[in-house]
Amino acid sequence: MADYKPNQLKNDKYVAIVVSTYGEGEPPEPAEKLYEFVGSKKAPKLDGVKVAVMGLGDSSYEFFCQTAIDFEQRLTKLGADVIHERALLDVDYDDHTDGWITGAVDKFEPELKAAGEVSNVVPMMPGLGAVAPAASKYNKKNPFTAEVSVVQKITGRDSTKDVRHIEISLEGSGLTYRAGDALGVYFENDPKDVDEVLGLLKLDGAAKVTLGESEKDLRVALLEDLELTQSYPGFVERYAEATGIEALAKLSGDKTATRDYIEGRQIYDIIREHPSAIKPQAIVDALRKIQPRLNSIASSQQEVDEEVHLTLGVIEYNAFGREHLGGASGFLGRRMEEGGDLRVFVESNDNFRLPESGETPVIMVGPGTGIAPFRAFLQDRDASGAEGKNWLFFGNPHFTQDFLYQVELQVYLKSGLLSKLNVAFSRDQAEKVYVQHKILEQGEELYRWLEEGAHFYVCGDAARMAKDVHKALIEVIKTQAGVDQDTAEAYLTKLRDEKRYQKDVY
Repeated sequence: MADYKPNQLKNDKYVAIVVSTYGEGEPPEPAEKLYEFVGSKKAPKLDGVKVAVMGLGDSSYEFFCQTAIDFEQRLTKLGADVIHERALLDVDYDDHTDGWITGAVDKFEPELKAAGEVSNVVPMMPGLGAVAPAASKYNKKNPFTAEVSVVQKITGRDSTKDVRHIEISLEGSGLTYRAGDALGVYFENDPKDVDEVLGLLKLDGAAKVTLGESEKDLRVALLEDLELTQSYPGFVERYAEATGIEALAKLSGDKTATRDYIEGRQIYDIIREHPSAIKPQAIVDALRKIQPRLNSIASSQQEVDEEVHLTLGVIEYNAFGREHLGGASGFLGRRMEEGGDLRVFVESNDNFRLPESGETPVIMVGPGTGIAPFRAFLQDRDASGAEGKNWLFFGNPHFTQDFLYQVELQVYLKSGLLSKLNVAFSRDQAEKVYVQHKILEQGEELYRWLEEGAHFYVCGDAARMAKDVHKALIEVIKTQAGVDQDTAEAYLTKLRDEKRYQKDVY
């Protein structure tokens, strides 16, 4: 979508849209331009246009597949006709996409042939209906079993955060990656928690269950294949049906109440609060498959060769009378031992790339673990001898406890690879200071870099940090260029269209 020219829409008679959703029902960045266009006064009338929409999302979030719903509503409001039923698919979408694609093609093909526009229609969607060629045979459906060589805590003893630097060997895999890519990681559930679940549900871990086309022991399926941490409304509903628990059945009938209930609760918590005898296959059918977690890669292959590095924040919190750990972060950060095995694959991200020219200036904003891809960027530019200026904004609570990769960054400053480093340690003074405040302080020089052609990157928290950085950028442009809000927004839109304003947020 990022490469599609919205004005072209008035010339297209057949439109298929496949789109994800992030945040509070917002479009992903590559879809923003088209999404805004079809909802604006500039959008053309689309009378007679045939459309089909597929949404990809995660039902554990409130605004499930909202962007897809919005696209279909906006297109039909402009006069388009829905030719194939909308699909709103959850994280286990792999099992359902082929059916939707085939159905859409069956509907589009007679229309297109009748219009004499094509002689054949082939259902190919990168990442969905067709698999792009790759140097390695390993991918999401066939991950590589790698060896973890280093798991090192890089925050201080008294830090409120537990951040781990992880090094993984890719030797023998043929896997390659570029700075800006992500590493998909499959995790396993905690054996102690799985055994507790089996006990609460009065189940035998050796019982045979069917998972897809394979048969497994129930305990193995719960350890390796089924999501037990991230809760979602569908589990509450299916678990209530399988157990006959009236309180959960009543709860599942109220979407708002269900979301309030699952907030902060893992599936473990729901089972602990509502233990019940259940058939082995019924608990498997109530759960969804574990989905790999994507982590921004924190290394350049030019620097580390057949390795890949991650910067991982362990999710931990106390609730409902016990400590909780995130599924993947608990597995990798707390239970994984050096020398252990980890199933991984590379996820390409062409929407987060260094400039083609090594002479182009780069501005990077990466507080907390958001520094990960910028460590990769710096390694990459160092290894390639790129001469462009590099500027990093980094933030975390405390200088003494949370300055991730401090020694490396100081070496880059000394060598000149890192031209500028601005840090914001929010809790080291009475008034909290964040990266957006540093951006405002450096507004004059930052705007000068942008005018010189610099690329601007943001990585980290989408809910607050990325939005605050965007607002700070708007203020910088307004002040330095002497323009109003709309003109400043248009300036950033132009940067985004030129791929000079890129975000990797979560």
